[in-house]
Formats: sequence, C-alpha cells, structure tokens
Amino acid sequence: MLRFSILYLLIISCLLLFMHTSTATQIELDLKEHRLKNGLRLLMNEDHSSPIISFQVWYHVGSINESPGITGISHLFEHMMFKGSKNVEPEEHSRIIQLNGGTDNAFTTEDVTAYFENLPSSKLELAARLEADRMAHLHLTAETLASERQVVKEERRLRVDNSLFGKLSEGLYSTAFIKHPYRWPVIGWMPDLNTMSLDDCKAFYRSHYAPDNATIIVLGDIDPQETISTIEKYFGHFPPAGRSEVVIPIETLQKQERQKDLYVDTQFPWLAVAYHVPEAAHSDIQALELIGNVLTEGHSSRLYRKIIYEDQAALSVFASVDGKKDPGLFIITVMNIKQVHTPEKMTSIINESLEKLKTESVTERELEKARNQIETDLIFGLQTNFVRGIRIGFSLTMTGDPLRFIKDLDKYRSTTADDIKRVAKKYFTQENRTVVRLLPKEESQDKSAR
Repeated sequence: MLRFSILYLLIISCLLLFMHTSTATQIELDLKEHRLKNGLRLLMNEDHSSPIISFQVWYHVGSINESPGITGISHLFEHMMFKGSKNVEPEEHSRIIQLNGGTDNAFTTEDVTAYFENLPSSKLELAARLEADRMAHLHLTAETLASERQVVKEERRLRVDNSLFGKLSEGLYSTAFIKHPYRWPVIGWMPDLNTMSLDDCKAFYRSHYAPDNATIIVLGDIDPQETISTIEKYFGHFPPAGRSEVVIPIETLQKQERQKDLYVDTQFPWLAVAYHVPEAAHSDIQALELIGNVLTEGHSSRLYRKIIYEDQAALSVFASVDGKKDPGLFIITVMNIKQVHTPEKMTSIINESLEKLKTESVTERELEKARNQIETDLIFGLQTNFVRGIRIGFSLTMTGDPLRFIKDLDKYRSTTADDIKRVAKKYFTQENRTVVRLLPKEESQDKSAR
C-alpha cells in the first residue's frame, strides 16, 4: 500500500510539472468531421490504443425545448427510446449490446439528450444499425407510454420528492428563474407527467429525433473512411425534420434578492446561495470556476476550512457553476447545518467570503492549486474514449465548438487575481442573489403557533 501511494504521488508530481508548461496547443485531440446531406453531423476521433469504440448519438434537445404542460417529456422520451423499434423488440437494444460485449445507456440534461454504446471496434456497424432503427422507426404506443410514465414518476419521487438535494435544487431554480425553461426540472413537474399524451410524444419525436438535429460522435479504434461509409449507409437516407428554430424566452434581469423557505422532513437545515452567471461560452466562466474551486475544493479551500473544519457547522459545502447553453447559476450549497448554527449564519459567512474576493487578491498559490485541479480532471478524463466523447459532446452543445474545452485551458492559465476581483464584483451582488433554505417542518409549526 505504501509503495502504491509513493508511485501515485510521483505520477501526480510529474503530471503537475507537465501542466505548468502546458497550453491548449500542447494538448492535441485530432477530430475529423463529416456532414451528411440530411444535416447529420459526424465527429470522429481515431485512437488505436485498444480495440474498442464509443458510439454516441447526441440529440440537440433537452428540457430547455419544453413548455408548460409537457415538462419532463425529453427525459420521458429517453426512456421510450429503449422500448422497441421496427427491427428491435422492447428492451432488446441493451440485451443485444451486452451479448456483443458492450455497455449502453443514455442521459438527458437541460440542453441535450445523448445515447451511447461502448463496444469492441468490430461492432461499429451493429451500433449504427441499432441507433438508426430507433432514430427513424421507434414504436410509440399507449402501452409503452403508460409503463414508462410510471417509471419516470417513481424516479421523480426518488430523486426529487424524497430527496433533500432534489427539493433544494428544484426550489432554487424555480425561484431564481421566472421566464426561462431552466426554471423547471429536467424530470418535469408531476402534473405534466400525469397528463402527457401519446400525441405529445409523437409530435416531439417527429420534431426533435431527426438527423438534422443530431450529432454522432465515434471514438476509438476506427477507420474514418469506413466510419463515414457506415454512417452514410444507415443514416444517410433519413429525411431532415426541417423544423423552424424555436425562440427560448430570455430570463428577466433580476433586480432584487429572492428568498424562499421550504419546510421538509429533515432534522438539519440545508442552504443554497446562488447568483445568475453567463452561458458556458462566455469569457468569465473560467474565472467563476476558479472561484468555486478556491472556495470549496479541498480541505484547504476557504469555505471548507471555515464552515467544516473550524466551525464544524455543517456536513459539507460545495460550489458549482452551471456552464449551460444559456445563462445559468453559480451556486454554493451547504448541507446538514448542525444544531446551534443556522442557515442565516452560513449565508453571512458565504457573503463575507464573496465580498473578500472583491477587495483582496487571491493568492497565487490558491490560483495555481485551482488551475492544477481543473487541468488534472481534464487530462485524466481524456484517457478513455467514452469520457473524451462526453467532453466533446457537451462542449459542442454548450459552446458550439467541440474542442472549446481544450482551448479554454489557456484561459484558466491566464486568469489573474485582478480578473477574480472583477468577476466577483460583477456577479456577486445582493440584487443578483437567490437564497433557498430547507428547514425542519417543526419550525413552520412553531411560527404558526406564535
């Protein structure tokens, strides 16, 4: 165990030494592109280090494309895509992949829905055939909708209704956003899940599940020309949807602080403090991510040291930056605030830390630590076909550039202490703040009794 630890430290030390001189131009990722006449985009990354591939289909649709009455349909449809197509029986897709030595799954976010298979490289055509079949010939039936509706409703109960984090997140976004679709959860509102119709699903499928609304990413042990031929064979004859661009409502500028208290079954309060920030492609995002790292990443970070170590006031504290296609949130979450301490006290500590960023320079040591952690995560992730594809897919979805995440490395390196001050002053204002608290139900009852 000791020898392993020493070896691990040597590897990390060498990696960090490399990263001190690393720039985006020194991290190369060869990406080839091909466009089909029907609008389908194909991205390929060739890597012959192992005889495996990752086949990913990214549909440019998520909960951002929904409207009141059909919230959650993007995620529901992710489930429907496994319920059979013209040449594949329900649940047969995954079984075929597993029988051929692979794995598969899917996910839905606010901005995108993606499906993937990780397989031996000899099974490229199999993955293409299966994905093409459900892109064009999905079976949509009342029975399938009824069964998957129940599955998704149960998932919502598990992840939101019976989850403190789910309740906090849902309460935060529905308070911070008034007009934009980010105000509803990806899994949707329960009343909409109850009333969504088969006609709604069919219209959604025709509009969004088409070649001109999709990008296929194939990575690993591939021959680019063979891959192009395979994709052309299975997807090239599908007609484009030709749908018109839908205008997403622009969020109203927040002009005063918003607060919301939710009384739930919990012994200890939870807290979320959030600020509106720009979209992922904005030049301030890197500074915001560095700030989040300085505040909560690791035991030496500012808020961890104060809240968790010194005051022993909560179970955990962490910061996140949305980095979405449209403007999102910078969020600081404090979980399980212990007795004697209060959400108000935690809010005060957070505010003091953010105000300090506006007037006092972060140290070069803090910045360097934050840069190294971000770059380490990126470099380790690029070692696998699957994660490489996920990086490329999200980069394309959020910024329009599949390699933007590599190009942005230079921005992390060039961000200065003065940039941190400027960004802190720009976004961390009282009028731009939303505060949501989860409080024990007993406190609501105590207030009513007074």
